[in-house]
Amino acid sequence: MRQVIDGPLPEIAVRFSRFLAPDWPHRALVIFTRECTGRPRKVAGDREIVDRVTIAELDAVRETVGSGEVVTATVEIGGAAHTVRAVRDETDTLLVVVAKPSRATTPPSDEVLRAWFAIVATSIRQQVAQASPDYLAESRAASSERARTIAQLTETHEDTLASILGTLRSRDLDDRTARAAAAETASSALIALRSVGASDRELATEVPTAAFARLQAELEPVLRHLPGEVDYVRPEPDGRALPGEIAHGARAIVRAVAVAFAAQPAVSRLRIAWGFDGTDLVVDIRDHGAGVLDGAALTRQLAGRLQTLDGRLEVESLPGWGSRVCARLPLEAPEERPDENLLSTLNPRELEVLGHLALGRRNKQIAGDLGVSESTIKFHVTAILQKLRVSNRGEAGLLAAKAGITAA
Repeated sequence: MRQVIDGPLPEIAVRFSRFLAPDWPHRALVIFTRECTGRPRKVAGDREIVDRVTIAELDAVRETVGSGEVVTATVEIGGAAHTVRAVRDETDTLLVVVAKPSRATTPPSDEVLRAWFAIVATSIRQQVAQASPDYLAESRAASSERARTIAQLTETHEDTLASILGTLRSRDLDDRTARAAAAETASSALIALRSVGASDRELATEVPTAAFARLQAELEPVLRHLPGEVDYVRPEPDGRALPGEIAHGARAIVRAVAVAFAAQPAVSRLRIAWGFDGTDLVVDIRDHGAGVLDGAALTRQLAGRLQTLDGRLEVESLPGWGSRVCARLPLEAPEERPDENLLSTLNPRELEVLGHLALGRRNKQIAGDLGVSESTIKFHVTAILQKLRVSNRGEAGLLAAKAGITAA
């Protein structure tokens, strides 16, 4: 189980499937969580099933499973009926395991499966809550790609269906009954298609006021023992949607800053505010305290998240008066930079090796610094060159240097 939760988040379903396979062979496994804005579906197994699983199908399965329950049923998954075992964790994360037909195996008991999945679901929530730079980069890249795909599909099908409707409404056609029936079918299809786009956008965004309320709940145990009062200034409900990566990143930044503020002596009051300034989410945190906040340490701590989100940080401290931290996070992703999308495909160890390549280090030196064999480093370098689509380590190092990735 440690191997299941210790690794890149996008592949957690693959590791969990591998964990279950010896005692419980299965065709496919799907984990569905709204915590992950970029990739709400984590999948493993038969591509004929997992590549076709829709959010609507998973939502329908979840409606049939109560919180903390394990259910065995025949449901539609991937466009076909399959016998599945579904678990809905208390975090509202759903597990769907597609059984192999006519396979005489003894699957884990409901209690054991529920406990195993609880560990996996909790790990997912914790990794998302921490909003590490790796997670934010991967999630933002996935969200951008999904948004482009949905937009293209929606535009194409809208044009097609609008053309069908125009033809069917033509006065040159005589069969009114057939025309009316066809027009109704096409209209329903058009509405359904548009709802798919709306549902997908809903998964990738958060309502600002709801995102801020979630922040308050997360901060309650952190600031419970603060001697002074905490003022929360929530954003105005102006109707705009907050990208999921920005919401996760903003909450992580506030938590880190709140811990730093609370560690100061004699903090009599803390004010936490979110607002919008043009195209930016503005996170503003102030206190009435000794004004001894270690701004340099806080800036270093938050540098990775801010760089991933193209954010900016301002830290001010005035001894005897207090401190202020202001983070500005652009709501729109910057213009596509292919290098950054490629960098987001690297796992943490590959990024670490890439940082050494940016400094021009050879495999033997990197192996010594990281405490692994030289052959392991050669394996990582080969994977890095393939993922970054470059021909040599010098080009990979240049991409890393441009993105600010270097080893210590």
